[in-house]
Amino acid sequence: MDFQELTINMGPQHPSTHGVLFLQLKLDGEVIVDCQPHIGYLHRSIEKIAESRSLVQFMPFTDRLDYIASMNNNLGFCLAAEKLLGITASPRAQYLRVIVAELNRVASHLLAIGTFAQDLGAYATPLFYALRDREKIIQIFDKICGQRLTYNYLRIGGVAGDLPAGADQLIKDFMAYQRRILPEYHDLLTGNVIFCARSKNIGVLPKETAINYGVTGPNLRASGVAWDLRKDEPYLVYDKFDFNVVTGANGDSWDRYDVRMREIEESLKIIEQALGGLPEGDPVAKVNKVFRLNGEAYMRTENPRGELGFYIVGDGGPLPYRLKVRSPSFANLSVLSAMIKGMNISDAVCVLGSLDIVMGEIDR
Repeated sequence: MDFQELTINMGPQHPSTHGVLFLQLKLDGEVIVDCQPHIGYLHRSIEKIAESRSLVQFMPFTDRLDYIASMNNNLGFCLAAEKLLGITASPRAQYLRVIVAELNRVASHLLAIGTFAQDLGAYATPLFYALRDREKIIQIFDKICGQRLTYNYLRIGGVAGDLPAGADQLIKDFMAYQRRILPEYHDLLTGNVIFCARSKNIGVLPKETAINYGVTGPNLRASGVAWDLRKDEPYLVYDKFDFNVVTGANGDSWDRYDVRMREIEESLKIIEQALGGLPEGDPVAKVNKVFRLNGEAYMRTENPRGELGFYIVGDGGPLPYRLKVRSPSFANLSVLSAMIKGMNISDAVCVLGSLDIVMGEIDR
């Protein structure tokens, strides 16, 4: 009897795909022979739009890249623009940037953990836990800048406004709460027999493969590579804080979950130190709204999903001649094909969910 390989489509509207993603899977029975990701369903031409906007006008567009970590996108673009313009934010503004960036990292990791658990069939409890705790961070951001998803809080040279009255206590209350509640996540998932069986030794990513594909962030660190821009290429005031770079041992789907869980604890340590050492001063910059852009600058920062880079080129006018975004999720998705060949089709969603991609920054 002749056997024929079967090609099936996963997405672009499959309920288990993260965003609008189309995976073309070639199967031999239930074994994946090949996987071809197809992207572009969310393409909005953001990089081209940047050529017709000033740097200040383009800031809100960065929120729409990785919309789960908008503060971190604001930060990466601000630092690239300030590098090009030769501007340095005040010490208080730098501390506030660290606080909101790490709060957003925690919120992003919570959502990644909750959706990953649901991908593996954990029904709704872990996801509801994650959404409940993420909501507390969103309420803090709402008090700080009046927005719940796309914040537009950072400004070139500083931030939009200082911490409002009571915001510091809200942050302290959240940190105490989150530290108290994290053991419940471990009870639900970390030692759960079914969760471990579905994720351990599934989607193993060797460190050599991860490096060759340009994988960064928790996905790279889960493979045992201790690379974190906050430590290795410090920006803002990260070199003033004591925190650990979390790594995994096997580079499998469980390690990628575990790294994010432990990174939440490290982010809480950073927030606590930054809030405790918050200097006096005015975090709101008094700079021009329009700049003459000369030369070029590239800046990369440690986003919740990996290295986010902004490359800005100026030709002397007020608008960028070119703006390029280095998306961490693009590289992280690229390695998917190499990871799931030879695996059962039932594990495809597990591996995809463990990578924690956001299509908004892939398609741009």
